Amino acid sequence: MAQIIPVDIFDIVVFGGTGDLALRKLMPSLFLRDHDGQIPDGSRILGVSRSDLSSADYVARLRAGLEQHLDQDDLDDETWQRFSARIAHVRLDATKAEGWDGLVQDLKDGEDRSRVFYLATSPDLFGPICRNLKTAGVVTPKARVVLEKPIGRDLESACRINDEVGTVFNEDQIFRIDHYLGKETVQNLMALRFANSLFEPLWTSASIDHIQITVAETIGVGGRSGYYDRSGALRDMVQNHLLQLLCLVAMEPPVRLDKDSVRDEKLKVLQALRPIADGDVGVKTVSGQYRSGAVDGQAVPGYQDELNAEADGDAPESNTETFVVIKAEVENWRWAGVPFYLRTGKRLPKRSSEIIIQFRPVPHSIFEQGAGEVVANRLVIRLQPDEGVTLNLMTKDPGPGGLRLRPAPLNLSFAETFKVRYPDAYERLLMDVVRGNPTLFMRRDEVEAAWSWVEPILEGWQRGSERPKAYTAGTWGPSAAIALIERDGRTWHDDAE
Repeated sequence: MAQIIPVDIFDIVVFGGTGDLALRKLMPSLFLRDHDGQIPDGSRILGVSRSDLSSADYVARLRAGLEQHLDQDDLDDETWQRFSARIAHVRLDATKAEGWDGLVQDLKDGEDRSRVFYLATSPDLFGPICRNLKTAGVVTPKARVVLEKPIGRDLESACRINDEVGTVFNEDQIFRIDHYLGKETVQNLMALRFANSLFEPLWTSASIDHIQITVAETIGVGGRSGYYDRSGALRDMVQNHLLQLLCLVAMEPPVRLDKDSVRDEKLKVLQALRPIADGDVGVKTVSGQYRSGAVDGQAVPGYQDELNAEADGDAPESNTETFVVIKAEVENWRWAGVPFYLRTGKRLPKRSSEIIIQFRPVPHSIFEQGAGEVVANRLVIRLQPDEGVTLNLMTKDPGPGGLRLRPAPLNLSFAETFKVRYPDAYERLLMDVVRGNPTLFMRRDEVEAAWSWVEPILEGWQRGSERPKAYTAGTWGPSAAIALIERDGRTWHDDAE
């Protein structure tokens, strides 16, 4: 078992307590923290929704969710009895000022403990809910609020939401969550760079040719089409997940590993991103939308087909992108001339999130032509599904009869190396909120800087008359995505495997 760091007694209130996020991620994560002995006795977990459920009904629904989303080995009776006793359901329309007496009553006698309000709701509700929390008198000095992404649809709406929430909570009480920052491999990226003298001296344009960041999904939009069609891949994935990963790869060493030093360095990266606007949008970005095809040997419908099915008829033709490629550039001394290729999409051939650090080739090969090609080193940082790190090196092919070269991997799989179940992203981040540690969360200026960079791309797409390019489900996106990187004389990592 991984090391368990105790936390103080706390209350957590989940708005949207019957929603997909709560049942699929938040409650299972809290259960696993209880399973590992990290939730202290007396802590309370309240699910808030408009559903007419008793606490017993809600507990039964949570149990069904745990059985669906957890391994049976983790779902032991002792932990369940302890965990279920912490649970209560509060029926409440959180957008209305009246009806808060039940929540106030459930939170009584807890003013001196950490109090977490998790808003697993639409971002449009963040401001109204926070105002009503203040009016109800449940915002204490040790209260924190967690905001799920995306924060707004553009810079203006992000600023408005931040202003509304900021009238109730101080900035150090606001935790804007991006679960990618809680992944084990993302944490190891910090250790890889700043705890090893091998890599940091090479982490510059002098040694690195380019960097690829890919977040690929095999699933379509499913039941999220209503949300997704108003969002698209750029808002849903690039503005937060991919840009945060880019920041962690590209940032300068922080003075120390604390909340402001790390986020200060990430902000500098966002501010150094070269703007993509006007004519650059068509050259440095590609958007796509999947058509029907096959994934994992199963036929799957196209995006428009899924919209039609949910509308129970012909839905309006959608220009929403389900795939994005961007060539980003960080304009500073460390990264001058090194492109960052960002790629994300749905209905791709495999589920995979990875960061590729492609090093430059050796300046001169001393080996004879028959020895084989000297392939440049590549560092592969896998975020999912098999978290780990692989370093591809050139080695001699074993055996007599001359010297022959071939690439070989040095592979670190966390599951195989450490032989423990380590907490997933939401488990780690929820406990960080309870502790009041915002290091792995986005600060307001980060969110707004990210929107400032993304917004011109959105505007460029809207001004253009070209629809997202079609790609067949089960492929790596439209051919234009391959052309974008091949114009630079490079290729995607999956094509080179």
